[in-house]
Amino acid sequence: MIGSRKDDHVRLAVEQLHGKDASNEFDDVTFVHHALAGIDRSDVSLRTTFGGIHWRTPLYINAMTGGSAGTGRINRDLAIAARETGVAVATGSLSAYLADESVADTYRVMREENPDGFIMANINATTSVDNARRAIDLLRADALQIHLNVIQETVMPEGDRSFSAWFRQIERITAAVDIPVIVKEVGFGLSRETVLSLRQVGVAAADVGGRGGTNFAIIENGRRDTADYSFLDGWGQSTAACLLDCGRIPDIPVLASGGIRHPLDIVRSLALGAAAVGASGRLLGTLVEQGPAALVARISTWLDQLAAVMTVLGARTPAECAHCDVLITGNLRSFCEARGIDLHGLATRRASVSRAAS
Repeated sequence: MIGSRKDDHVRLAVEQLHGKDASNEFDDVTFVHHALAGIDRSDVSLRTTFGGIHWRTPLYINAMTGGSAGTGRINRDLAIAARETGVAVATGSLSAYLADESVADTYRVMREENPDGFIMANINATTSVDNARRAIDLLRADALQIHLNVIQETVMPEGDRSFSAWFRQIERITAAVDIPVIVKEVGFGLSRETVLSLRQVGVAAADVGGRGGTNFAIIENGRRDTADYSFLDGWGQSTAACLLDCGRIPDIPVLASGGIRHPLDIVRSLALGAAAVGASGRLLGTLVEQGPAALVARISTWLDQLAAVMTVLGARTPAECAHCDVLITGNLRSFCEARGIDLHGLATRRASVSRAAS
């Protein structure tokens, strides 16, 4: 049954890419153009470091799938693309493997195809410590993702209905494993208050996983026969809103995922404080509809264009993107005003950095 659900998820996620409104709240983020800010392309490095983790690029392939023959083939191709482009990659939820070891190869193929790459194993917040270790061992994982998905579980016909133990279980897992733990939402966003709670229990990074990309409320509603939950389709905060809400919280880096459509969204995320940026839906669509070679080409192009935009902005590293001036408009501006976020400071950061340097 889990394997069938994973196949449904892939099919419905790809369907969401068709006929979908291309706009999201990243469009409310605009860079102030400084015509003399540009630097030499040779001075730009895409390397990023956060929470004790070192990546060659700030782009990573975020959690998608696994648990059936078809999704195993997708994981193989994702691993090959990660290997060829040097990006980190996460498996989808290992719940299927933890319930049935016969599907282990649909996940293990990622390590077989990408033996030296950075691979994240993905589990849910109800996983026992022993099973968390099993997931890590299966992949020889470099980091562990724990996903938060209360809205998905609520809409899912066979989903969980008890969430009160999640926080303490994250704390137990984080204390028990010897690799970094990254906690991520699946498309409904992490608030500042949630990220502060995660910092208290020693999580290495928080992936805000905001609204704007693959919508698992819609996916799970599409699997229901009765009790329509479409009123939850717009639940949560956008990725841009989450990044602004977190406001560079000390001692816990944030990652961005959810609604990443192109390299400009990657740079916007970095400018709003993300240490790295995960993409899934657009990459899955490319793989399923055009094949593995097209996926490698898309990731390679995105990385080249990312470096090009950083060159224009004068950002030598991903971290320096957070010194760029950004204007916030539209619905995103209303969110910031309600949450007390300093919009003037965001629009004048370059001057602040220049004054500090002098």
